[in-house]
Amino acid sequence: MQYLGALRGEGTLVGSDGQSFGHVDYDIDGFVSHTKEVVGSGELQMPPEALDLAFGRTDLVLQTEGGLSLALRFSGKRLANGSGAAHVDITAGLPPRQKWRRR
Repeated sequence: MQYLGALRGEGTLVGSDGQSFGHVDYDIDGFVSHTKEVVGSGELQMPPEALDLAFGRTDLVLQTEGGLSLALRFSGKRLANGSGAAHVDITAGLPPRQKWRRR
């Protein structure tokens, strides 16, 4: 896999039903897979109560302040109990490889 760079910033996590889970900070690493697909994974940070409501849902989109809509799923790892951080995989919406800048 080839590392493309990182997407970091703030946004809002929403469900397909319009439910907002509020403000999130995100840190996503992008890669080109062996199939030449752009993939991403990283971490979301948000209030623990909001994360409890969102965790496990399969219809979530991170709307970034930069205008991206990143479909995501929780990778099954949640950091310490009561923590507001969780690991995610981005399933759609990442920029093409030419738009990434290494940081």
